[in-house]
Amino acid sequence: MPNTPWVVRIVTLLTIVCATGCTPSQIPRQNDAARRLVIYSGRTEAFLTPVIDAFRTAYPDITVDIKYAKNTELAALILAERSNPQADIFLTTDMLVPLRMVDSGVFATMPPRGSESVPATLKDAQGRWTSVTWRARVILYNTDMVDAADAPTSMLDLTDPRWRGNVAFADATNGPFQAQIAAMMHLIGPEQTRAWVNGLVANQTQFLSNATDLRMAVGSGEFAIGVANHYHYEVQRREATNNHIGIVFPDQAAGQMGVMMNTATVSQLAGAPHPDAAATFAAFLFQPDTQKLFADVNFEFPVLPGVVIDSGTTQPDDFRMATVPMDDAADDADAAIQLMQHAGIP
Repeated sequence: MPNTPWVVRIVTLLTIVCATGCTPSQIPRQNDAARRLVIYSGRTEAFLTPVIDAFRTAYPDITVDIKYAKNTELAALILAERSNPQADIFLTTDMLVPLRMVDSGVFATMPPRGSESVPATLKDAQGRWTSVTWRARVILYNTDMVDAADAPTSMLDLTDPRWRGNVAFADATNGPFQAQIAAMMHLIGPEQTRAWVNGLVANQTQFLSNATDLRMAVGSGEFAIGVANHYHYEVQRREATNNHIGIVFPDQAAGQMGVMMNTATVSQLAGAPHPDAAATFAAFLFQPDTQKLFADVNFEFPVLPGVVIDSGTTQPDDFRMATVPMDDAADDADAAIQLMQHAGIP
């Protein structure tokens, strides 16, 4: 659906969501006296479970129910339920989805307690969405197949014929990949970005169903090179096997883009059935101990200043970041998805 407006596309995706058998009626409505919390999470269960377990320990009187799905599927569900919200919290794996929903009226204007020191570029001024963690887009490589000195140093290097058939990305439904394309359109222009995407396809780049499969494929040597968020490197190098993996923070030379980043976000839903529990959970995400938990367990970067992360992991000061106004990236998101579709990325 390359020319279909974004809101129409995600409403169309609702058909897919409902086809799985999950309907709003399956989540019974209760008042806050029941101390219940319903979360729609675009974050996968493995990356969210440690935080949910910590929240349940801190607030044992709150029953937590979670629906996991892709960001766009949950966005479609939230828009369909706007007159009768079923969820309290929306968690995403990238900020583009909430940025494109802010004018729909589905988000409460309620900055989470404790998020005051989150940089202004990583949150909505009205509190409709706030970044919880941030992640760097990096190049992974199998160290048995590629010497560190020979590894690509720029995202633009990945169309080089020397890597033909040996590079993997997640597919076009992957939010961080979409955000990367949108950021590149801003950084190097739409024409050069289009040429790069077409070059990836022409170079027989493989597109996998998710970033977990990707980091495992690079770790096992199925592919020499992969592109993912930085924490996939930290996870893969700690695996018992297939852990010969390296990392490149790309585009660090003068005149190059810098490392692109994306963030995971939280939004409280307007008219949520359990607003007090929602506010409690949102505030919990911005406690220093919770921010450190994201870093220690998931290897993500905290958004709160001053949270110290393990010195044995990647540090956010290790590289130069690209500068991309998030509103501009959101404006380019539809064009980025169309570009990927037109290039034939599945």
